[in-house]
Amino acid sequence: MKYLSSFITILTLMLGMNAQGQNDVKQDATKNQVQLKLTDGTSKYYNTADIQELTFDNGNVTAGRDQYSNNVSTISFAKGISAKVNITEAKGWLESAYVKFNLYDNIQKYNVYVKGGQYAEYTKIDSELVRNYGSYGRADVVGLKAGTNYQLKVVPVNGDDTELIQFASETEVLETKNYSRQGFAFKNGYEPGAYQADGTLKPNAKVLYVTKDNAKTISTDVAGAEQNPCVGLQTIIAAYEKGQDKTPIAFRFIGLIKKGDLDAIGSSEEGIQVKGRKADSELNLTFEGIGDDATVHGFGFLIRNSKSVEFRNFGIMRCMDDGLSLDTDNSNIWIHHMDFFYGPNGGGDHAKGDGSCDVKSDSKLVTVSYNRFWDTGKTNMFGMKSESGPNYISYDHNWFDHSDSRHPRVRTMSVHVWNNYFDNVAKYGVGATSGSSVFVENNYFLKTKKPILSSMQGTDALGSGTFSGEDGGMIKAFGNHFDTTISNFKYYTQNNPASTGYDAYATSTRNEQVPATEVTKQGGTSYNNFDTDASLMYEYDVVAAEDVPALVTGYYGAGRMNHGDFTYSFPDNVGSDDADSAYDSTLGGLLDNYQTSLLGIFGEESASGEEEGGGDTPTPEGTIVCSFDKTGVPSNTFFTVVGNGSNSKGKATVDGVEYTTCLKMESSTSIKFTLTDKRKMTLYFADTETASIKINGTKISGSGSTYSQVLETGSYELTKDKSVNLFYIKLEPVTE
Repeated sequence: MKYLSSFITILTLMLGMNAQGQNDVKQDATKNQVQLKLTDGTSKYYNTADIQELTFDNGNVTAGRDQYSNNVSTISFAKGISAKVNITEAKGWLESAYVKFNLYDNIQKYNVYVKGGQYAEYTKIDSELVRNYGSYGRADVVGLKAGTNYQLKVVPVNGDDTELIQFASETEVLETKNYSRQGFAFKNGYEPGAYQADGTLKPNAKVLYVTKDNAKTISTDVAGAEQNPCVGLQTIIAAYEKGQDKTPIAFRFIGLIKKGDLDAIGSSEEGIQVKGRKADSELNLTFEGIGDDATVHGFGFLIRNSKSVEFRNFGIMRCMDDGLSLDTDNSNIWIHHMDFFYGPNGGGDHAKGDGSCDVKSDSKLVTVSYNRFWDTGKTNMFGMKSESGPNYISYDHNWFDHSDSRHPRVRTMSVHVWNNYFDNVAKYGVGATSGSSVFVENNYFLKTKKPILSSMQGTDALGSGTFSGEDGGMIKAFGNHFDTTISNFKYYTQNNPASTGYDAYATSTRNEQVPATEVTKQGGTSYNNFDTDASLMYEYDVVAAEDVPALVTGYYGAGRMNHGDFTYSFPDNVGSDDADSAYDSTLGGLLDNYQTSLLGIFGEESASGEEEGGGDTPTPEGTIVCSFDKTGVPSNTFFTVVGNGSNSKGKATVDGVEYTTCLKMESSTSIKFTLTDKRKMTLYFADTETASIKINGTKISGSGSTYSQVLETGSYELTKDKSVNLFYIKLEPVTE
């Protein structure tokens, strides 16, 4: 597509043979058309075969027998489509599948269908799942029955909302796998959240799609709410606290959602609060990301008195305190396939934030699995000091990617730590205190300085003590792999104890029990052998420790689908505590400035994630120009203008054409626009004036009445420097 706009020359284009002049027609992607975009935001379309010429004379446009006077902002031409949708990528994942496809220049909407599993015939998916990424389209289908093959079909939609079936394309057969539903959260066949064990939604479940643009306005009725419908994400969640509504809800996050996009936060410390009416209130809520780029930024989640809550497939960046905090009387909580990044930089031992995912205050029957922790500091705290225990927790297939400590740190609870990948851990791996029992099974420890610690004994007692003098916890270890190439590796078992005792009781078989006579050096507590009690334990599929890195970092491994859209390579330089655990300013800067490439849902393209609901739309192709009428109204809606105009401030000459109306640069004047590609900006002031203005607050001036500057992608605001008058703006593409 090519945009042509000029107030300078007369342009005559021959657009077909033997054509007759006609009035505008409907948009039709199957025909060659010209589009006139008017300054009021509407568009007019003409078939090029039906008009003989198009003239553009100093702002006046004639198309066939139709005339437009100074109200056409851009002219574009589109060739009618003649080939089927080009599918560039399609894969099945865990209870989901996706397709990516190239976009037509003149198609604004696509319908996507799914067949297979619970769908005997092609069934249209929700429109919110079909998104525009500018250079390509993508659709994700979630809630698919596990272990079934599917096909997706992409259909372009014409301007009159009719499907162009003749140009539709189908994917190959796509294989889906099931999420790993293992661990204490699923004890006795329990199904946490809004989904059933087969991967499909529970009967009568609701689905709410949440974007940065609608987080304040999404609505649904909640039984027992003071006022229905409940409007806004936090408001809907808070209504569940009444305890009268157990209808399952899947909150599906799309793109980047920031704290400022929310209607409210229920917790001033954490962000979104999920709370039941009393201890272990069944809520049946799932918070899930769509695709590989769903991210929340600037807030986390506080969960209290809640049962049956699930978090899956999104990232948490720069949370307020903890990323996820299970605080007070929760049960059957499932946290999986999440990406946890830095919290706020609080300096000292809080430079990376506080906890990434903490489970405390009598929270029990929790599964934390397949998550990726990116250089996190205080990664996981399981238990405080007031729990009655044993609060069974399972902790598997997590990827500790250059994180520091607490993987997890356990107080009072009974925790099964299995098949995790400890990848360049700076301070310590698993830590047990306060009478806890921890079974550490078939994990892979790579360059982990202190893989397993019990407070005030073994390795911990050889130094000053990692856990501030707390009583010890008992650890049973079996089948783990330790990388002993690290020079300061320390790990003591009962077979080679230090003078102060051992880090873990190593068994020769998985089902071997720890004798009751084995107790912690400080506190005198023994291991409770929960892992050999058939009435307590769950069935699970464990792999050898040597197979864990490939499994956890693979396509179906830890973190978001396709490992998410955020990439960063850590230096592998394990050394001193300070060097390894230091705050990574490069990573921090990337998180601070993270933006999604998502433009939005087709037809609603504004989900790019700019603060406070702003958004980037594609910069039109070709040269963008703007003049002003005598009241200051711009000729091009690409610019947002506040200010007053005049027709008595002289004139400006632009490429030989005189303009006599202008925008007065006063203290209240503002011109805003956003570029998604590099542009050369030229500003034209009165011929008798010297160019002077502020660009994003920085003063500039020219030697004459014009000023030019190359602008990178980003948002810009032009404001007053001196009392001059702006007549014309030109933004030209820059060819590298």
